[in-house]
Amino acid sequence: MHFKDKTVLVTGANRGIGKALVEALLKKDVKRVYAGARTVSTLPDFGDSRVTGLQLDITNRSQINKAAEFASDVDIVINNAGVAAFAGLLDGPVDVIQRDMNTNFYGTLNVVRAFVPYLETKKESAIVNVVTIGAFVNFPAIGGYCASKAALFSMSQGIRIELAPKGIAVHTVNPGPIDTDMIKGLDTKKTNPAQAAENILAGVESNEADIFPDAGGKGMFEMWNHNYKDLESAISRMHHS
Repeated sequence: MHFKDKTVLVTGANRGIGKALVEALLKKDVKRVYAGARTVSTLPDFGDSRVTGLQLDITNRSQINKAAEFASDVDIVINNAGVAAFAGLLDGPVDVIQRDMNTNFYGTLNVVRAFVPYLETKKESAIVNVVTIGAFVNFPAIGGYCASKAALFSMSQGIRIELAPKGIAVHTVNPGPIDTDMIKGLDTKKTNPAQAAENILAGVESNEADIFPDAGGKGMFEMWNHNYKDLESAISRMHHS
């Protein structure tokens, strides 16, 4: 997969990893980038005529369908939009946990379903789902978020199998702590979003099915891969310290 002359959709492009992905894509000689956001006015000025703002609240089925029709020339869909509620599974408000699931899992699935009919007409196409290292181990402070992302990871595996005969590649992105607004209050070492974005695109180009774009996420996955109980124990010690 190469990005040169490709048309790419990035959801949640107004800040954080999404904004960094748009900026990184513009360095790849893409043909066009659709920058999706719930409110187009919140998108930064990317200073490049190849960027087209697109109103896209991924919890709104009507907006998703309109976006797919408008951006039917897309070759690559990067599902970055998501939310995270800082709430425990046992004592957090159920409605905010449901919001995590409705956005991160169902919202992303609905975007995928809307764009697949267009992607399958392309010679080379891909879906890139931004998940999290929290899909492999649940951080109790954001328990609903992790659960929704675990569902997203599983869904990505399923559609990867379903779409293989159609030639549509499916990638997951599993970052650890990235220096974005979502975790600005977390006191830990964080990776710069620009560096994470470059690593994500490099992973897609090298056909990595599951991409770990930062040292923190990669280290936690290696621990999980060696013995998932070791990672669970490490998170438990962190949570109760």
